[in-house]
Amino acid sequence: MVIKMRIGMGYDVHKLVQGRDLILGGVKIEYEKGLLGHSDADVLLHAVMDALLGAAALGDIGKHFPDTDETFRGISSLELLDRVGKMLDEECFLIENIDATIIAQKPKMRPYIEQMRKNVADTLGIDITQVNIKATTEEGLGFTGSGEGISSQAVCLLTSPVNYYTEDVTAKGKCAGCKGCPR
Repeated sequence: MVIKMRIGMGYDVHKLVQGRDLILGGVKIEYEKGLLGHSDADVLLHAVMDALLGAAALGDIGKHFPDTDETFRGISSLELLDRVGKMLDEECFLIENIDATIIAQKPKMRPYIEQMRKNVADTLGIDITQVNIKATTEEGLGFTGSGEGISSQAVCLLTSPVNYYTEDVTAKGKCAGCKGCPR
């Protein structure tokens, strides 16, 4: 049995502007500004998706969901995360864990974090204990500290259980026969 482990890292940043909703982790947060972007500009989910895609060596969200494609204008990043989850399934990757950080001076994120964790877990079909989300400020320093934008970082661990299942399990139809898998 060979279990491949892969680590991915993602980072995203968007400018705060008037006239947009602030969406983070699929949660609409009441705030005077929102993030500017082609989609809903959810920096948290964008960082998570880039970490997942990177760990699987599948590129990044710009490759799969380019901002030049009108199909993705205003789209929910939860929908994009669902698509990334399906890409990982097709390649036979299992998500072991995701750890993400939101970097913002304001607003306070603590009241929304549990719902963000639930949204990520539910969308990817994993247990909420596999998702950690936290927030920090930059003590007034830099573009996030001055309130010009919000950024997010994420890391993840993926496994791919190549040759994990026995021939008996495969014969009983429990094997998904993932693309690239020798089963």
